[in-house]
Amino acid sequence: MKAIPLGAVYAGGVQLGAYALERMGAAERDRLLRNCSTNVDNLAAGRWETLLSSAVVVEEPMPLPYALLLVAVLGYAEYAYGAWWTAAVFLFGHATATLLVYGALRRTADPGTRRALDVGTSYGFNAVLGALTSALPRGAVRTAARAGLLALAAAPVLKRGRTFTDAGHLAALGIGIGVSLALDCLSGAKHQKIA
Repeated sequence: MKAIPLGAVYAGGVQLGAYALERMGAAERDRLLRNCSTNVDNLAAGRWETLLSSAVVVEEPMPLPYALLLVAVLGYAEYAYGAWWTAAVFLFGHATATLLVYGALRRTADPGTRRALDVGTSYGFNAVLGALTSALPRGAVRTAARAGLLALAAAPVLKRGRTFTDAGHLAALGIGIGVSLALDCLSGAKHQKIA
């Protein structure tokens, strides 16, 4: 019997946790989310455990299309490169993008931004998605996919109503594409290909 992909277990666990959070009282729910958040105040206070806790908590249940896309991306990454590689890229992208955003905000953020909730799966998702471009055929297809993904992630950053999470998504995708470029260099002509 085939094991359930860890990406599906992770996404399901996050989703179940979101439904459980909805059943909590407002004050208790808010306290839990704030304790898990990688906001500027938490990181400035040395609460580094939030780099992990923020990746397993979401403010509300994920919309079904996003949840399915998360499972598909993590599942394919696990199929192509293995569960440990997928988890490492996810956590590395999530933590590094979070720290880059923190570094940019820690001296300039207003009090509301410093305390903002910053939890969810999206930074890790973007990192794995970017890294998966190495599984595409070399040449124009791979280059176009990387450029297209970066353009999609950059569009919200260039808009007037942007938020720090828009910058975090772009950073995470860039980190994933950096991992992909490293894979290209290390693998030479041998690489996993989307079949």
